[in-house]
Amino acid sequence: MADIPMSPRSTGTTRGRPLPPPALCGFLLLLMLLFAVSYAVGSAAGPVAPGLHGTGSGGSGGGDDDMPGMSHGSGE
Repeated sequence: MADIPMSPRSTGTTRGRPLPPPALCGFLLLLMLLFAVSYAVGSAAGPVAPGLHGTGSGGSGGGDDDMPGMSHGSGE
């Protein structure tokens, strides 16, 4: 019986770079498209509240007199 030479692909010894699955490539492409569209829509809409400014204290924006009778960490 004659020996049949095996192709390199069937032996699994020589293979190029493994390619990512097509579903992963499609998902990443869809994700990039979604981000691009959302950025374009956000840029077209402009700022949400152009006249809104912070309190200038640099904190969370709330004052200390929001809840009377509450102390901040002094244990009193």
